[in-house]
Amino acid sequence: MGPKMSALDRILLLATGVLAAFQIIVGIDNLSALPIWAYTTAFGILLLAGILLIIIGFDVLDSPAVVVVSTLIPLSLSLGLVWEHIPAWQVPYLIFVAIGFLAVAFSRAIPIPGKLSTFVLALVHGIAGLVIFLLPLGLVIQGKVPAGFALVGVGGALIGLGGLLLAFLKAGRPVLSREKILTVLPGLLLLMTAAFVGGFAFI
Repeated sequence: MGPKMSALDRILLLATGVLAAFQIIVGIDNLSALPIWAYTTAFGILLLAGILLIIIGFDVLDSPAVVVVSTLIPLSLSLGLVWEHIPAWQVPYLIFVAIGFLAVAFSRAIPIPGKLSTFVLALVHGIAGLVIFLLPLGLVIQGKVPAGFALVGVGGALIGLGGLLLAFLKAGRPVLSREKILTVLPGLLLLMTAAFVGGFAFI
């Protein structure tokens, strides 16, 4: 059992949900269908995750179904970015997203000995997080997008950090204690969402 969720935690999670809902409503102009679907899916799941955390508490993070569905957040965001900005990698990355999601789902649905399921989760989260982190920064450096779009990369770094902290925790090799991870998680989710919303506002 982790720490009980405080009133501040719930406020931070509520603010996260409001930001995610705002991004869904506002959307991003001049995109093709797949990036719109990908971004909407990511922010929709982020909104749902915030609501579930508020209602159920931190124990919801122990659900295999939540772990699987939450993987769609970095996968969908990274897919939208790749599809929009690197046409040559559209199909290969779409294949990676499909295989990565199925691998995480399979590893959670069927008991696998050892730490293989955690390795799969960390690998998928890590790759998607690096794409979200590096691609916006590369586009800014090349002058293809406004400098403010780099905030999306900041969000990518935060989502990668959060995913890896939870993955190592489940593997029994936590970088921080469970209490500390769950203490910083609501604030981390809010900062991550704010960075994404702020970054996408520049497009």
